[in-house]
Amino acid sequence: MPVDASLLRGKTPEQQKVIKYFEDSGCLASLTGMKDEEYDQILQKKINDLNPKKRALQRVGLDEDQLKEIPPVNLYGFHYGDGAHSKRGNDGRSRSSKYDVAWLFFSDTQVYLYTYVLDMAGDSKIEQAEEFFYKDVVSFSTYSESTPVNVPAGCLGGEAKKVTVEWESFSMSVTSGEKFKVSTTGVAGADKSVSAMKQKLREKKN
Repeated sequence: MPVDASLLRGKTPEQQKVIKYFEDSGCLASLTGMKDEEYDQILQKKINDLNPKKRALQRVGLDEDQLKEIPPVNLYGFHYGDGAHSKRGNDGRSRSSKYDVAWLFFSDTQVYLYTYVLDMAGDSKIEQAEEFFYKDVVSFSTYSESTPVNVPAGCLGGEAKKVTVEWESFSMSVTSGEKFKVSTTGVAGADKSVSAMKQKLREKKN
């Protein structure tokens, strides 16, 4: 089924191609449209061009040598919901048009959090840089969420449909009631990094 023209209006050629990658449910889309690996390459180039670690250090205004209480933590992954396009690729992996990148740095007295949400299908971005004293951090946690994603029709039969996929997230809660969430679908062993953060938080609070 062709993509609704209203979704493409005002978009750049690359954004239009991304939207078609996610939303074209016809069987020929996998033959004539963007391939899974091509989308991955475009996304990785965007991340490399952004250079999120350098950007994070600039935003917090500190040198990395000042932030060695524990090693910096890099979290990242596909961001589902919030208007993102999503699908399960021909390779069986689920993807979305939004992508989270986060860096956490730790000094002797504070936690510094930098997050950036890339939008591959539009011009929006969400960029945050926050810092908190350890006493103001309530918790670090991980949890699972579920979301429906598109599965295009196959050319050998079958219809386009949606399936539910589970995705992992990290959350940092602070005493003001705010929660900062980032996807960790791209991070192998994210729980290990979060465990180290939890241990450091317990030490600082005690």
